[in-house]
Amino acid sequence: LHQPMYNLLTVLSFVDLCYANSIVPQMLAHLLSAQKSIPFLCCVLQLYASLAMGGSEFFLLGAMAYDRYVAVCHPLHYTVIMHEGLCLGLAAGCLGAGLINSLMETIITFRLPLCHNIINHIACETLAVLRLACVDISLNMVMVAISGFLVIMLPCSLVLFSYARIVAAILRIRSTQGRSKAFGTCASHLTVVSMCFGAAIFTYLRPQSASSVKEEKMIALLYAVVAPMLNPVVTASEQGRI
Repeated sequence: LHQPMYNLLTVLSFVDLCYANSIVPQMLAHLLSAQKSIPFLCCVLQLYASLAMGGSEFFLLGAMAYDRYVAVCHPLHYTVIMHEGLCLGLAAGCLGAGLINSLMETIITFRLPLCHNIINHIACETLAVLRLACVDISLNMVMVAISGFLVIMLPCSLVLFSYARIVAAILRIRSTQGRSKAFGTCASHLTVVSMCFGAAIFTYLRPQSASSVKEEKMIALLYAVVAPMLNPVVTASEQGRI
């Protein structure tokens, strides 16, 4: 557990724990209560926390994809490249980027005048809050698209690039056992990446004309509950690699 890469895994687990705790307790309280309400300030804090932790997770998954690229393509230099200072810097940078993006998006969202206070969602989520606005939200939707590109598509591009290089390196391995071990190193990470990025792209980067509130609720529930449960799988895979 003192290996530098465990810094990324530790931060990822912390981020997922915070994300789930920002949504699930309130959601369970609403399921068990006849009065389904949340104070305005708590709604603001919930949106900020969920956006901050979600954005940080995307950046962390991109950093972890780079970790796997170094582990597979440059195994002899792994401990030199992925030293503790770099891992701590990547973790801090991922958290900082997520917090800054969340702060800007939360401020822009709650500056709008709201016509009513009934949120048709499992939590205070950006698109659900924007639907309450009394004014045109075109500018906000542009900001959501820009934020989605920076927070979702850039880390996703890094993941795709890293795994393209990984696959090319694995195909050059002659040993079947060696290929199997290399693919096993990345399988659990790919599972988490596919679920997280797939859910975010489906929610924020598809045309709004094709969006469905019911589908958004299901995707949010999947991301808030199921995705954090997969982190032990990622950790177990890392232990197997060691």
